[in-house]
Amino acid sequence: MDLASLMAFVAVVETSSFSLAAERLHLTQPAISKRIAALEQQLAVRLFDRLGREIRLTEAGQALLPRAYQIMNVLEDTRRALGNLQEEVSGRLVLATSHHIGLHRLPPILRHFTRRYPQVALDIHFLDSEVAYEEVLHGRAELAVITLAPQTVPPVAATRIWDDPLDFVVAREHPLASTGHLQLADIAGYPAVFPGDHTFTHSIVRHLFEQAGLSPSIAMSTNYLETIKMMVSIGLAWSILPRTMLDEQVVRLNLPGIQPRRQLGHIHHTERTLSNAARAFMALLDQHQDGVNPA
Repeated sequence: MDLASLMAFVAVVETSSFSLAAERLHLTQPAISKRIAALEQQLAVRLFDRLGREIRLTEAGQALLPRAYQIMNVLEDTRRALGNLQEEVSGRLVLATSHHIGLHRLPPILRHFTRRYPQVALDIHFLDSEVAYEEVLHGRAELAVITLAPQTVPPVAATRIWDDPLDFVVAREHPLASTGHLQLADIAGYPAVFPGDHTFTHSIVRHLFEQAGLSPSIAMSTNYLETIKMMVSIGLAWSILPRTMLDEQVVRLNLPGIQPRRQLGHIHHTERTLSNAARAFMALLDQHQDGVNPA
């Protein structure tokens, strides 16, 4: 069983396609098929069922997948550990981040990092925070800068960088826009557009209403905050947005004593050796922590 065959196996699983796996690994589709066939022959099991154009893991394939990830992660960890001995900040850094953080928080940090460490090849994946968390957990990303989960448990470690206040907002022509002090009950009956059900931000806001014994009237949901802002700005619904996104397109509602917030920061896997590039990026992020003046 060789690493090339395992890489082909994982690529087929993750793309659900032999042709897409070939594109990812810069190989031909016959080459991918040959590697999978060789792996199946070595293990004396069938790893995929071919159902027309669909492929599905067999029971043996499902058993192999976590072990394949483990083997690949150990080899990658070894490569990083040996590379770190050179004390050079170089190589490839796979970084996952949310769309919002990537657009509104990271640009100056990325600019600083690329100028200071030109030998590092940044591979940035824009993902929902929850998906980025899984990428780090399973070793597919070395570092992620995301909305932090309410609780982070080993083997993932989280470091808060920014406090991110969230504000209730409506369009200027919305009936709530001209109202003074409001309570959650005042807005619960109006249609709302929320972040997706499985997002950390959705959980924060939903919990706020549940504590008050209320249920918001969620008419729509989307994972993209820019889309939420657009929907609010044209008067379709009220929502909640990071304060950093507020401008003349929306009106902030005044709810005394109610200030939801989320924490933004970076996460990494504590059981894998971090590359020098990842350590350098984390150090730069830490310099931008709230209350810290960047050097």
